[in-house]
Amino acid sequence: QLQASGGGLVQPGGSLRLSCTASGSIFGTYAMGWYRQAPGKQRELVAGITRAGRTNYADSVKGRFTISRDNGKNTMYLQMNSLKPEDTAVYYCNKVPAGPRDVWGQGTQVTVSS
Repeated sequence: QLQASGGGLVQPGGSLRLSCTASGSIFGTYAMGWYRQAPGKQRELVAGITRAGRTNYADSVKGRFTISRDNGKNTMYLQMNSLKPEDTAVYYCNKVPAGPRDVWGQGTQVTVSS
């Protein structure tokens, strides 16, 4: 039901655009967000967007990442610019907030390294 894609290996300062497709039952009902989990760390919400398009960002990515959604296509995006090594993580998409019973997709790996 949730499929994230677009990750890869990029040099510091580079850019990537992630995409997320979700079922209509999720996308049409909930605020959505991008989460990430780095090795040895807990999963964290980095950006969220309401159905109406209001956005919020974690301080660590503010000014560098932009979240958007296309409700007609049940698709959400994360434009990531000025990437840093500390952005390296597996990125997931899900509703906001996501609870313990919510299912997570496989995620997409983002690696920032020279």
